[in-house]
Amino acid sequence: MQDKNNLHRPRKRFGQHFLHDPNILRQIVDAIQPKPTQNIVEIGPGQGALTHLMLERVQQMTAIELDRDLIPLLQESTHAIGTLNLINADALDFDFSSLTSTPQHLRITGNLPYNISTPLIFHLLEYLPLIKDMHFLLQKEVVDRLAAQPGSSAYGRLSVMVQYYCSATRLFRVGPGAFRPPPKVDSAVVRLIPHSPIPFQANHYPGFSALVRQAFSQRRKTLRRSLKSWASEKDFLNAGIDSGLRPEQLSPQQFVELSNVLTVTS
Repeated sequence: MQDKNNLHRPRKRFGQHFLHDPNILRQIVDAIQPKPTQNIVEIGPGQGALTHLMLERVQQMTAIELDRDLIPLLQESTHAIGTLNLINADALDFDFSSLTSTPQHLRITGNLPYNISTPLIFHLLEYLPLIKDMHFLLQKEVVDRLAAQPGSSAYGRLSVMVQYYCSATRLFRVGPGAFRPPPKVDSAVVRLIPHSPIPFQANHYPGFSALVRQAFSQRRKTLRRSLKSWASEKDFLNAGIDSGLRPEQLSPQQFVELSNVLTVTS
C-alpha cells in the first residue's frame, strides 16, 4: 500500500506535508490515548499514517479530508483495520455539530496545514462545548504562540484568545525530516483542553475580542497609548491594571477584567 500512496504527490495548494516518521506517529497516539468508546475526529488524514494507528486502537473514527484524490486511498488502506467515517470536506467550513450533540464528546486531532492552522483553530472554538480536547501537529512558531505565557516574545492575540477558552500545552518538537516533503520549519505537537467552565467570563465577548486585537495591533506601545481611545486612566484603575504596561504583560484574565470594566462604563 505504501507504493500506492507514493503515487499521490503532496499538493502545495493544500499545504500537504505527510507525516511518515513511525516514532513521532507513536508519540502522538500515545499522547492522545484514544479509547474505543470515544468520538475521535482527525482533520486532514492525508495518506492515513496517523489514521491507521488510531484505528488500530479505537476500531472506528471520523476523518475529514479536503483532497478528494486521497479518499479512495484512505478507504482502501483502512477497511481491514476498522470503520472510518470519511468526509470529503473543507474543515474550515465544516459544521462539527453534525458529528455530535453531546457536550465534551469530540476528541479532535490532526497534522494541520500551516496555512490554515490559525483560522481553523478559531473555527473550532465555535464548537468548544462539544469538544473534550484537541491535539494538533502545527508549525512550532504557532504552538509557541498558543502556549506562550505573559511577558514572553511569543505571547500575543492568539495566546490570549485561545487561552481564554482552553489550556494550551506544548508536548514535543517534530523536525522537518519527519515529513514528506520536509517543511522549511520545525513543527510541534500541542494539546488544547477546553475550560469547563470558563474561569473568567467576558461580559461582552465581541468587545473583549476587539479590545485584545486593538491592544496587540500596537504591541510596542503601552496600554495607555494603544488603548487611549478605548480606556481612561480611571478604567485602568478600576480594573486594577497599570496603564504603563505593554499588552504582552497582561494575562487573559486581566484583559477580561479590563473589558468588563469598559462594558460597564460604556
